[in-house]
Amino acid sequence: MKSFFLTLWEDIKHFFGHFKVYLKWLALALVLGAVLGVISAGFYYALQYAGTYREAYPWLIWLLPVAGLVIAALYYFFDKKPQTEENKGTNMVLAAVNSNEDIPFRMLPLIFVSSAISHLFGASVGREGAALQMGASLGSTVSRWLKFNENDHKILIMTGMSAAFAAIFGSPLTAAVFSMEVISVGVMYYAALVPCVVSALTAIYVARLLGVQYAVYKLGAIPDLVPLNAGKVMLLGILCAVLSIVICYTLILTERGMQHIFDNPFVKIFVAGTTVALLTLLVGNQDYNGLGTAVILRAAAGNAVWYAFLLKLLFTAVSLAGGYRGGEIVPSLFMGATFGCFAASFLGLPPSMGAALGMIAVFCGVTNSPIASFIMGLELFGGQGMWMFGLVVAVSYMLSGYYGLYKSQLILYSKYRSVYVHRKAHR
Repeated sequence: MKSFFLTLWEDIKHFFGHFKVYLKWLALALVLGAVLGVISAGFYYALQYAGTYREAYPWLIWLLPVAGLVIAALYYFFDKKPQTEENKGTNMVLAAVNSNEDIPFRMLPLIFVSSAISHLFGASVGREGAALQMGASLGSTVSRWLKFNENDHKILIMTGMSAAFAAIFGSPLTAAVFSMEVISVGVMYYAALVPCVVSALTAIYVARLLGVQYAVYKLGAIPDLVPLNAGKVMLLGILCAVLSIVICYTLILTERGMQHIFDNPFVKIFVAGTTVALLTLLVGNQDYNGLGTAVILRAAAGNAVWYAFLLKLLFTAVSLAGGYRGGEIVPSLFMGATFGCFAASFLGLPPSMGAALGMIAVFCGVTNSPIASFIMGLELFGGQGMWMFGLVVAVSYMLSGYYGLYKSQLILYSKYRSVYVHRKAHR
């Protein structure tokens, strides 16, 4: 009997010890979520203004090379590290988490300002990558102030990533799971679950209070779960896996090629900006500049030209390789949506459903984040297509191999066998 009460007392002490940890992360998540909700709302309005202003004054695209020089100067004077594959953009965040390095606070204003400039003048870049960098920078800074140990440092960086991603993208659970999942494929940092979820929900709540609005997607008819439809969805997953590999290959080959030809970052970004401006002139519109949200919405409604994903890949590869800032995630969603809409026409799937499946399948393929991708499908398109979301994500995840947008992403467990592989993603 005495041993029973001793065990009970130990369990009670453990519970209150765990509850103390819970309160610590709850408080930090609420604070980070609120602060990043405000910052992300400001970022949202900056990009919205940039896109609206560029549409009103299309001639701004011809100033893109000059804007590129400004961005290169900002990083040259305020970020002393040379811009290599390892320490550039979101890849730098993953590298810092895996090696327990600090992410300097200066990265937050740098990526904020440079992304706004990139969007204002028409570079083909995203925004979620910038959000991840802002959130990680603030999380790392707070961790440094509080003198956290290595393990808590990682959790606080992921907490910041979740908050900023959620506030910008509008899918809080996707943001929370993505931040825990993308760093090490095959292993989830479940210790970060409470702070990541709470910070994401807090950030999106604050952003909505400040008037931030998110895209609304509506699907048409949902195919029944029958073998024929399942086969069509699997085939689309295979095609999206191939597209994911093509995207990753194209981005890295373009980056390495431009780095080899133009060692000077000022010359490189000027040439890239000039190339994007000339491409825009040849295309005759600005559908492939900036975020391309309008094209994504059209694809989700069932309307997309077959070559849209190829042009977006070209515009994005040149923009990112040149040094323009913003990220790769939204361009990947653009390519997935337009390709899925096009592929649905010969697969016999509803075009809007093809766009939805293409978005999440390509997102999964380039980030190696199947759970976050599945949740994205539910948050963006609702639960009626759940079986298709799960199937297309599973196929794309497996067949996209060990490729990814981020060179510092660790593949800890094999996609094909139950074995530990511990390797970096191909880039």
